[in-house]
Amino acid sequence: MSDAAQPTAAEVRAAAEAVKTALDRHLAAVERRSGEDDPAVYDAFNELAAAAEAYDELLYDRYDEVTPFEIPGAEDSLPPYQGPAEPTALSVLIRRDYAVAEPQRLLAQAARVEAADEDAADDDRQAGTVPGAIGLLFGEFEADEIASRHKEFGLEEGDSTLWVTALEEPAEAGEWLESPFEQVDPQRVVCRFDVSAVFDDEPNGVGGLHDIDDADDIDDLDDVGGRDPVDSDGDGELEYELDEAVVLGDTEEVELVERRPGESA
Repeated sequence: MSDAAQPTAAEVRAAAEAVKTALDRHLAAVERRSGEDDPAVYDAFNELAAAAEAYDELLYDRYDEVTPFEIPGAEDSLPPYQGPAEPTALSVLIRRDYAVAEPQRLLAQAARVEAADEDAADDDRQAGTVPGAIGLLFGEFEADEIASRHKEFGLEEGDSTLWVTALEEPAEAGEWLESPFEQVDPQRVVCRFDVSAVFDDEPNGVGGLHDIDDADDIDDLDDVGGRDPVDSDGDGELEYELDEAVVLGDTEEVELVERRPGESA
């Protein structure tokens, strides 16, 4: 950053004063809170987070220094639930990200689907391009099936999330189709389920061979439908091929963020 674009010392100090003021307001809101989900505390928290972030940025731009703490932004958590106590309808929002890891596999799968359609005219063929293949496959298979078979389609899983939101009443047919994701109220989210490799705290991931110490472990693994354990290296210890048993992806774990109406996130 050039000297002309750097914030002044006075601007940095003003930002520091704003943090002090936000701290006082946050403490006052906490001291006066009317319950676990007091919106005044939530608002004060967001104001403090914004003030701290602004100060941190100015401090770095001016002096190349940072603060020793990090305050999570509002986007990192859900606000207190303020939907109906007994929802009569639900809306489920799902996002799943994929990388097209093997385009040729994707195209081949689409070509097989297209070849099986005897009624398709030559002008309707879509399997020759990646966008066309994607449209064809997602039109042919349910999204959950693609998620469970993503490797067959040349896809690599990224992050995914599922939000369950409460409604006062079911939406009218076609009511939200033009903008299905623009009017999501975070305060009506009943629960959410996130899947990401960032949650994976296993040093060696999930795949590969895993040592089994006793018969109880063997029974537990049998319950999930994997193959029988084997002694692959002849050392007398049974091992189990976890990648045969794990259904939800090879290197990801699920973080669950769940709450009931009236409980904070």
